Amino acid sequence: MFDENNPLSDNMQNAVRPQEMLNRTVISQEPQQPVVSQQSLQQTQQKQAAGKACPYCGAINEPEAMFCAQCGQPISKTTCPHCSAEIDPDADFCEVCHHYIRKDVCSYCGAHLEGNEAYCPECGSPRGGMVCPTCHTLNDFAFCKKCGTALTKEARQLVKQLHSNPDFQQLLEIVRDYSNLENALPYSSERDVAREEASAKLRERVLTLLAKDEGVETPVIPKLESKRMTREQLEEQKAVKIKMLSTILDKLAVPPTTSPVQARNFAMASKPVGVRLAWVCNYKHAMHSSPCGCAKPHLGGKWVILGKNNSEEIKDDK
Repeated sequence: MFDENNPLSDNMQNAVRPQEMLNRTVISQEPQQPVVSQQSLQQTQQKQAAGKACPYCGAINEPEAMFCAQCGQPISKTTCPHCSAEIDPDADFCEVCHHYIRKDVCSYCGAHLEGNEAYCPECGSPRGGMVCPTCHTLNDFAFCKKCGTALTKEARQLVKQLHSNPDFQQLLEIVRDYSNLENALPYSSERDVAREEASAKLRERVLTLLAKDEGVETPVIPKLESKRMTREQLEEQKAVKIKMLSTILDKLAVPPTTSPVQARNFAMASKPVGVRLAWVCNYKHAMHSSPCGCAKPHLGGKWVILGKNNSEEIKDDK
């Protein structure tokens, strides 16, 4: 029976069972959920409804934003001033009408422009285009889009700088070997092999007789190594050279950068002459005849080998 004057009874009344203590501890350790006001929730919902979501990171931006404030990626489209085609805001070239569209950036060197200069104050190039002295093509860039000739002083310096690169020197050497293989004439039949062997024996006999006429009793006639081979051997050697070229071209690939002009110039300067190539961009993974036809070469890209009989489609950049 409960005794109000007994202190032990009071302690028993305040006693807590072990399971109750555990439950109270768990409850006290649960994180307190922040209280979100109705007004704050409404403001967030209104911002999401009126704002523009970034397709890359999902961040909500202002309705008029062209680039994401969180990741910097373009989130809006703009139109070409020449043909009104829809293009990305960070593109400097329209792939529809093939015009350079930036008025505030020099297409030759990437210098900032006010927009109304007739010549670039940095490199002195004309704003209306430059005619290639080799193939007479009108160009908006520092390299001719048709033949690859360097048109500006800075472009020629870049080519000279790349020529001192060991990888580029090896590239040129392999290109020469591959070009010789492309122009080689393989044996078309066993008769061609027999004819060449007969020609070699005739040569050796003539040189021996000439040497004996000059008093040489036992002349030593060096053998002339034939560079001709069967079609199968020729294709095998070409495949080896293509693999070597592809490896070096991968090393010289244009990495992503912030300047489309600099990326375009580097790619054109690293293009070897003597082999049929195409430019594959990272923007749309399209195949161009050169980066001069790519709207966003600053996203990176590389040259790929087409060969003489390759029928892959190249995007028209003219």
